[in-house]
Amino acid sequence: MKQYKLMGALALTGAFALALSGCAAGNNGGGDSGDKGDGDAAATKAADYNPQPRENLKEGGTVNFPIGEIPEQMNAFNADTSADSTTIAAWYMPQLILMKPDGTGYKNDAYLDEWKTETKDGKTVLTFTFTKDAHWNDGTEMDWTAIDATWKANRSKDEGFNPNATDGYKEIESVEKGDTDKTAIVTFKGEFAWPKMPFGGGVIHPALADPEKFNNAMLNEPHPEWGAGPYTVDEFDAKSGFISFKPNKEWWGDKPLLDKVTFTAMDAQASINAFKNGQVDMVGTGTKDRLAQVADMEDVVTYRAQRTYNALLQVDATKPQFEDVKVREAFFKAVDIDQIKQIIWQGLDYEEEPAGSFTLFSFQPGYSNSLEKAGWEHDPEGANKILDEAGWVKGDDGIRTKDGVRLEGVFPVWSDDPTQAARAQAMQAQQKEIGFDLKIDVRPSNKFSDDYTSKNWDVSSLGFTSSDPYGAAWFCQLYCMDQGLNLSGVQNEETDKKIHEDIESITDPEKQTAAAMELEAEIFQEWGLIPLYNGPTVITAKKGLANLTPEAYSGLDLFGVQPVENVGWEK
Repeated sequence: MKQYKLMGALALTGAFALALSGCAAGNNGGGDSGDKGDGDAAATKAADYNPQPRENLKEGGTVNFPIGEIPEQMNAFNADTSADSTTIAAWYMPQLILMKPDGTGYKNDAYLDEWKTETKDGKTVLTFTFTKDAHWNDGTEMDWTAIDATWKANRSKDEGFNPNATDGYKEIESVEKGDTDKTAIVTFKGEFAWPKMPFGGGVIHPALADPEKFNNAMLNEPHPEWGAGPYTVDEFDAKSGFISFKPNKEWWGDKPLLDKVTFTAMDAQASINAFKNGQVDMVGTGTKDRLAQVADMEDVVTYRAQRTYNALLQVDATKPQFEDVKVREAFFKAVDIDQIKQIIWQGLDYEEEPAGSFTLFSFQPGYSNSLEKAGWEHDPEGANKILDEAGWVKGDDGIRTKDGVRLEGVFPVWSDDPTQAARAQAMQAQQKEIGFDLKIDVRPSNKFSDDYTSKNWDVSSLGFTSSDPYGAAWFCQLYCMDQGLNLSGVQNEETDKKIHEDIESITDPEKQTAAAMELEAEIFQEWGLIPLYNGPTVITAKKGLANLTPEAYSGLDLFGVQPVENVGWEK
């Protein structure tokens, strides 16, 4: 997986997810956040996940989680995955590199004896040395071939692979065996600004270093034999949307604390009902309505943390009504972001600086508001003028047409959550002010990944979560033509050239970040997508559940990635 984006549908629960290497995307439909269980919003912390040392936790027990969907594509490195794919993978695939909440990465001692970065002859060189016990569940030794396979599958789409993102991997010149099979030597083409970025999401089994297998072997099939870690797959039912994990007999590290972990696909309302009925142990309570539903429950705790998350709104520029950049500009200037945020965060007592970038968050050094620099403002009067000048004429029903094309678009909402419905209705009303007929289509959350990747929409709102703080390192994943996160269709060869020559060639991370921020403002002027907000993660869990959200992209521990074997119940 990559650092930056994993997407999903907009979910009030956490994030809808489409998995990208460095990001995870989600559908933004549900509502998974919370406070202390009494309905009064608490102060948002950077991280709030009930961290506990293993000695404070008991052995045994079960934890049941809801999830937006059990995606068809179970290979978390594939471009057709989502944040949900990555969440599932974390429980039975290698967590090679762990991360503190502030984004500081460190090696997982169960897998690696060495993780070293150095510069040799003007080139960045990484050394990975696997522990003697590290192996895949099928008995294959975990060694340099895992690093080699992961690089080859993620460096390009030209060889038939369909990776989440090629960022970082495409800058590698070679992967070679070291003194023994257990050591991999990774040499970059030159000095690389973000040496700790590649392989942060783990590695793939060498069996997947074949395009056909990489793309298709894990469709509706988790292949636990290609996994490695404290847990392995116990039961899996793609039809009903269920997967469970049990302790892995092949595991050589710290004993997993739990006897069983389950994930069940649920829509927003089903998940809150399941939590109230004791069927799941944690749920998103990120809306006033969802907080109210858990307010009277006993023995629950609501956690509230800053999300490393971006909610975005995009249009499909390849559709006839959006081919003209002026139409796209008018569409976005009709959007009242402040009103949307008020709806989403009603009752949460939460405020944040404007989310003006997908590259950095407002709390990160080097951030600037790229959207503001691009000239965006909420301006329905100006939007109407743009459309008048572009020749779009309002009819008797108030909707514009031009050359037989009606100014309309389908806007899917992959959720049954009332807050998401209110958000969509507000956007519908905002667009009606400029003569655009935004047609809301409510769909099940388990349709998100398929609908999104097949572009079964004209307008879409989704979210993606960043798994690490190396924002500019994942710039291509967001804005290059051949990537799967941004499907607005406004990417072009000129922008690709600027990204490769003017951004990725810079070896100093601060200077690369500054250059990326400048180019992002230019890209926004193509009016294919805009950021809406970041927001808090609010989750309510049963009292005593500790080390919550250990997976990348999941929210309560900021950029943190914790060992899944440490999730458990307090003594």
